[in-house]
Amino acid sequence: SAGYSTIAVDRGKDAVALARDDAFDLMILDLGLPDFDGQRVLAQIRTRGERLPVIILTARDGVEDTVRGLEGGADDYVTKPFRFEELLARLRLRLRDEATTESTVLVAGILKLDLRSRRASVGERVVELTAREFALLETMLRHAGQVLSRGQLLSHVWGYDFDPGSNVVDVYVRYLRRKLGDGVIETVRGMGYRLRA
Repeated sequence: SAGYSTIAVDRGKDAVALARDDAFDLMILDLGLPDFDGQRVLAQIRTRGERLPVIILTARDGVEDTVRGLEGGADDYVTKPFRFEELLARLRLRLRDEATTESTVLVAGILKLDLRSRRASVGERVVELTAREFALLETMLRHAGQVLSRGQLLSHVWGYDFDPGSNVVDVYVRYLRRKLGDGVIETVRGMGYRLRA
């Protein structure tokens, strides 16, 4: 357990029940559970609006599987076999990310993102965001006024250090534009996207 206090369960329904408890800082979720698929566990956790960081472990190493897991709300995705040191490094990174964002509110103009309650608003209007939309908006708000390339967004939000050749960034920017309104995120042709400060 590398100095961390851990609880292990081998059934999806137990993982869902434990995720309700605020006593956990992170979940490592294996997709191959005996009672139901780990993706279902993740979906139930995210449907309830819980922002518990989740690292998926799986033998499924296809790009489609990775994208499905990350778009389903996972914070990271590790394929088997893996080195324990790599998993530990990813775990530390996620825990550090959570610690630095606690009790923080990001603001740009009338756009506000509360990282603790995981709420977004434009003026007085509350905006419902998926976990991935929230992560994308958070990254853009942290760099408001700066142009972020698709590669940077893939790295920060999806954890890729390469471009998988998909248009996932463009799709999610389009989702955000629909929810936030026009003029909040601008396209900088040939470079990427900028959130107006």
